[in-house]
Amino acid sequence: MSVTHTIGRRKKSVARVFLKEGSGVISINKKDYKDYFDTAALHYKVEQAFLITETTGQYDVMVNVDGGGITGQAEAIRLGISRGLCVINPDHRIALKPEGVLTRDPRMVERKKFGQKKARKKFQFSKR
Repeated sequence: MSVTHTIGRRKKSVARVFLKEGSGVISINKKDYKDYFDTAALHYKVEQAFLITETTGQYDVMVNVDGGGITGQAEAIRLGISRGLCVINPDHRIALKPEGVLTRDPRMVERKKFGQKKARKKFQFSKR
């Protein structure tokens, strides 16, 4: 019984995902994922790869995640789980690819520019 290790990233979040055959226990930072994420939408994001591949309850997942916010962390975990399922069984890639869960979302926060309030917002201009 081998453990598959993959990494998922989203914005500033990095999730290290460890998949092994088991009873379907998902723990994030040594907590149950339903305690770690409080909304049903985030629960769905974490479970989405298993629902698409119809492997719910077949793998135990242990995740170490840090950085970013809760949505970024949930999407990083989803990418890590999806990559892990593809390593375990390459046939899962056919189901996961069209759903877009194998795609690394490259969007990041734009940096603040000097002489401006934020990345694009300017200070108020006074003509007189």
